[in-house]
Order: sequence, then C-alpha cells, then structure tokens
Amino acid sequence: MTLAPSDKALVPFVSVDNMMKLVHHIGIEPMLRGLADYIEADFRRWNLFDKTPRIASHSDEGVIELMPTSDGEVYGFKYVNGHPKNTKAGLQTVTAFGLLANVGNGYPVLLSEMTVLTALRTAATSAMVAKHLAPKGADTMAMIGAGAQSEFQSLAMKALVGLKSVRLYDTDPAATAKAARNLTGMGLEVLACRSPEAAMDGAQIITTCTADKQYATILSDNMVGSGVHINAIGGDCPGKTELAAGVLNRSTIFVEYPEQTRIEGEIQQLDADHPVTEMWQVLSGEAPGRTSAEQITLFDSVGFAIEDFSALRYIRDHIGGTDYYMDLDLLADPDDPRDLFGMLQRAAP
Repeated sequence: MTLAPSDKALVPFVSVDNMMKLVHHIGIEPMLRGLADYIEADFRRWNLFDKTPRIASHSDEGVIELMPTSDGEVYGFKYVNGHPKNTKAGLQTVTAFGLLANVGNGYPVLLSEMTVLTALRTAATSAMVAKHLAPKGADTMAMIGAGAQSEFQSLAMKALVGLKSVRLYDTDPAATAKAARNLTGMGLEVLACRSPEAAMDGAQIITTCTADKQYATILSDNMVGSGVHINAIGGDCPGKTELAAGVLNRSTIFVEYPEQTRIEGEIQQLDADHPVTEMWQVLSGEAPGRTSAEQITLFDSVGFAIEDFSALRYIRDHIGGTDYYMDLDLLADPDDPRDLFGMLQRAAP
C-alpha cells in the first residue's frame, strides 16, 4: 500500500459523523466482513510488522493508551482510553482516534475517529477468529455483557459465522433491554436472559465483554461445558479478568500478541510459560486451530495495534470518491521547506 500526501499537504480526516455515514453507505455487515478480510490479510503477513505492547498510562480513574505499529511502508497508531466510571457521567467508557503516516517521508495521510471504528474492528476480529475456531455449524451465541460492544459482536458473528440467535445477559437489565432493542429487525433471534447460565444454555459461542477494571469471575469453571468457543474480549488491562482459571486450564488458548496478552488478558492469571497459540500462526497454517468437537477454544483478545492498522487501512481505501471525509490543513507547507518563519511572517494580518 503506497500512501502519499496531497500536493497541498492536506490530511484526509474522517469525523464521527462521516464514519457513521460511511458505515451506512457500505452497510454494517458488508463493512464488518470487509474489515475482517483486511485484518486477516494483515495477520497473514504478521512478521512484517513492528510489534510492541501498547504504551499505557494508568490512573485510579482508568487508562490512556497508545497503540503503534508499522509494516515498513506505513506507520499507524491509535490513542484510546478506558474509563469505566464515565458511564455514570454520561460519557463514553472508551474513546479513540487513529492516524496513518507514510514511513518514507513521515507525513500523515489519514486521521480518523476510532471510537466507532474500534467497535467495528473489535467485532470483526472476534468473528474472523470464530470463523476459524468455533464449532462447525455454530449458530447461537451467549453475549455476557450488553454494553457498547454487544450489538457489533452479534452482527459480526452473523455476518461471518452465520449466527442465528443471540442470548443476552448483563447485570444491568437496562443494558440488556437496550441491546435487545437495537438488535430488533437485524435478522437475529434475540433473547434477554436473567442470568449468565441462562444465556449460555445451548450456545456454541460464548462472548464475555464487561467493563469493570477488576478481577472478576464472569464464567466459573462449572459453567463451561465441552465443545464451545469462548470469545473473551473484556480483559484488557492488568488486574482485570473475566474467567475462572479453571476454564483457562481446560481450554486451548489463542491470542493476538503474547507479550501484551500475558500482561492484560485472561492469561495473566496463569504461569508465564503456559502454552498459547498466536492467531497469525493458525491463519498461516503454522499451527492447528480447533482439532476436535469436544475441545474448548478460547480467544483471549485484548486488542492489538495491527487490528487498528488494518481498520485504518480499510477506511483509507474506501473513502475515495465519497463525501465522507474532509481535508485538514494539518501540516505546514512553506514554499521553501527551509523558510518556515517566512511563511509565518507572510501570514501576518
């Protein structure tokens, strides 16, 4: 992918409003499938990327993180926060924006909101993985945690895996009702459940996505039977987990980037040498995925910078010829690159 700034050094910017318009222009399920294709393509060239655990600044209120990567031609990063208490103040728990830049000259070539886009790419990643790991014919998902991710996860599983039914549970009945309402008319059978056990009844895919930044046991060992795929996406920082260690010990565990997941994911509960499989290895044929009908597969997902890179790359490739972006005068562009002061002086009123 070759990216270059325009002659006037203007940077395309996708606002929240334009991101939403782009989603409706493409269609949410086609966009989820497209994002999954881009993410899978980048996982298949995993070794080309710079990889580092996200750079986190923790506080009592939450966390602010930077997530950088590069494939040698393009550099990308995402700024993202996680503040669970924001909901009580009417604010988003997670907000984000991201940038792509040309490695050859350092010029930014795309700036985008990533609050909506992160929800889409997280769901697309989950479904891309489930397509490869979930039991054959899986059509029912338990969605444990009905917050901002729940509808995206459900629709992505429908678009990529063929999900027909979603069983919702949240400790807040209002959140469950919200998710059920939003999924009405989306082609899924939706059932609001009063307990996680009820939600898991008959489900072949179990997705956990809760917000509290603490050790928790959303799934105890005796709740999980054989032959399911667990999509654990709520653990995303040190000190926060959702699954009992017994579930992990009975599962074949798949991760994005072990160096980050061992700090932030469910496997922070396990010994540092506990075996895990990197998902890129499955996609490239270097490691097996699901090997039996009785196996419990667990995707311990914390989100990784390459997924954000893929999502930004998708947006960059799909805004051309649309009105769903604006050009920002973000970069100084003096006639003589050595005369920045002269440019400033000429701008005097």
